[in-house]
Amino acid sequence: MSDQLWLKNYPVRWNLKYPEISIYRYLKENTAKCNDLIALVFFEKEITFRKMHDNIDSFAAALYDLGVRKGDRVAIMTPNCPEFVYTYYACMKLGAIEVQIDPLYMPSELEFVLKDSEAKVVVVADEFINSLQAVHDKVPTEHVIVSRFSGVELNGDNPWFDELLEFDELLEKYPPDSPEAEIDPREDVAVLQYTGGTTGTTKAAMLTHYNLISNVVQKKEWFSDLAREKFSNGLTQQYGVAILPLFQITGLNFCLNLALTYPMGMILLPFFDIEYIFSLIDRYRPAFFPGVPTIFSAIADHPDANNHNLKAVDIWRTGGAPMPVKLIEHTERRIGVKIIEGYGLTEASPTTHSNPFRGIRKFGSVGLPYPDTECRIVNPENRSEEVPVGEEGELIIKGPQIMKGYWKNPEDTKEILRDGWLYTRDIARMDESGFFYIVDREKDIVIIGGINVYPREVDEVFFKHPKVSEVVSTGVPDDFYGEALKTYVVLKEGDSATEEELLDYAAQKLAVYKLPRVIEFRQDLPKSNAGKILRRVLVESENNKVSSDREKIAVTLSDWGEDVMSLDDFSDDFDM
Repeated sequence: MSDQLWLKNYPVRWNLKYPEISIYRYLKENTAKCNDLIALVFFEKEITFRKMHDNIDSFAAALYDLGVRKGDRVAIMTPNCPEFVYTYYACMKLGAIEVQIDPLYMPSELEFVLKDSEAKVVVVADEFINSLQAVHDKVPTEHVIVSRFSGVELNGDNPWFDELLEFDELLEKYPPDSPEAEIDPREDVAVLQYTGGTTGTTKAAMLTHYNLISNVVQKKEWFSDLAREKFSNGLTQQYGVAILPLFQITGLNFCLNLALTYPMGMILLPFFDIEYIFSLIDRYRPAFFPGVPTIFSAIADHPDANNHNLKAVDIWRTGGAPMPVKLIEHTERRIGVKIIEGYGLTEASPTTHSNPFRGIRKFGSVGLPYPDTECRIVNPENRSEEVPVGEEGELIIKGPQIMKGYWKNPEDTKEILRDGWLYTRDIARMDESGFFYIVDREKDIVIIGGINVYPREVDEVFFKHPKVSEVVSTGVPDDFYGEALKTYVVLKEGDSATEEELLDYAAQKLAVYKLPRVIEFRQDLPKSNAGKILRRVLVESENNKVSSDREKIAVTLSDWGEDVMSLDDFSDDFDM
């Protein structure tokens, strides 16, 4: 864009330098002087940076002995725990490609990812071993390493159980001595992050070492005022909260690559327990807490919220789902903290925009572009034509954090990446101050409590039911989760079915969070003249039901001395 309007009042440096090293080397260099500081907190266990590095190097030695080499894929299927951290950075050291897997995947979903990625090794938490067992003879995985997360007994008649390797035993067996691969940061892929992308079909974004480190450097610059305050007297013990799943890109890059290289100790939370979170905040006084709106809403509405030192947290960073203005206002007034909103996509490692940490914020806006992140609003019908300021169009983005492409999918890569520009298909506008607003998602996606759900994938499952003639799923407004999934079904003539019957069928094939909250049976569905089901008509119908609750609200935060403007609610990918 010739007129970079966002630079008029830009809060940080625009042009930055990005280290061209591996993620493993970036971690080592940024934590070289903090061996005795706490790196990880997991329930009552506190692990120093020295111990963390030893365990990373020991596990890298174990993987190397199992035959893992540069370019091999290693899948992680665990919740937030130390074993995830060790495995991820061990892969970064060996030049292996880490494959992100949601532990709640159904066997069919897991089978697809393991086949598509050709993962050589899977590290899995014991409580999710049954899903892996169900597909083990259908996938190319050579070794399965079990993390003793919940103490589940691994007994079974299948001899496969005898082949499982124990994570803790491998750490004890191998000394912290393993080769470090030579990495070309711009070309070598670090992570395969599976996503619906812009078409709703599952594919893996190839994120390089350079992509991920660049986004970390951008984040550090964005919050540089905080870092200067926290480390004004040299290295001191600081903490952050890692409740966002590390198997999603926001959790991975925010809670590991960013926080650990500040350096901060990360409090690893494998599940949401509000009383435990309150106790952790009181004890550790974490500097930052990235989360999703549902978490912040639950904290703000808890009757004991004011009895805890929530103001000790400097940054409450929301992502993963739209956060309505009313909810932001309520949360900030209720617990006296400031919520920072942003936007991003899996394909952008993930963050591209954020409201400033200090200075002017505009509620309803996703903020300003990150350093070195060029943005344009173009005509969706003629993508070479840039629209005037204030008008709506497709948001396209170029920057060092933009992915290399989609794994084994040159066709979709060519569709979304053109001359270095990422075509988001999100409809946006930019105001005269350079603040961006997401006004519509052109791609079909529903964000439920911060987790992306692709309706097309849900539709395909229901369509296979023998009684279903037509089906379409949409997102509908939800006061707590932001959005919920609703599925509209037309049954075959002469057939009858209940909501429970269809949900039980879908539950065998979809992760629980992908199941619709409501199934509505209809005689027909709205269609175009060409017979295409008009999903958007259904979305608009549902939105009209709650339109009276969508208000513009002016909020003044005099305590921070900032200008805050009230704007419309919005909806987008928000970092996930």
